[in-house]
Amino acid sequence: MVYIRTYGIVYVSLGDLMPTIHPSDVRPLTEFRANIARYIDELEGRDRPLILTQHGHSAAVLLGVAQYEKLLEELELVRDVRVGGGQLASGEAVPKRQARAEVLRRLER
Repeated sequence: MVYIRTYGIVYVSLGDLMPTIHPSDVRPLTEFRANIARYIDELEGRDRPLILTQHGHSAAVLLGVAQYEKLLEELELVRDVRVGGGQLASGEAVPKRQARAEVLRRLER
C-alpha cells in the first residue's frame, strides 16, 4: 500500500513483502540435496521462502516463481515511489488535474 501526503512526503507500507521466517523454513543443504524434487514441488504452494544452511550458517534462499515475481513487482513499485518522492522534492510534480488531462490526451492518440 502506498500513502502520499500533501506535505510532499511519501510513505510506503511494505506489508507482507517478506513474511516472518519460521524455524520450519530453515533446512540444511544436505537435506535439500537428498530431496530436491520434493522441495521444488513444495515451493509452489509456499508463501514464505525456504532458507538453506551450510555448516550451520545461512547459505541460500529459495523462492517459488510466483513469490519471486511478486517480490520483483513490489520492488519495482518501491523504486517508482522513490523516484516520485525525488520528483516531488525537486519540484517536478504537477497538479493532479494537469496530470490526468495529460494522460487522457495521450490515451486519445
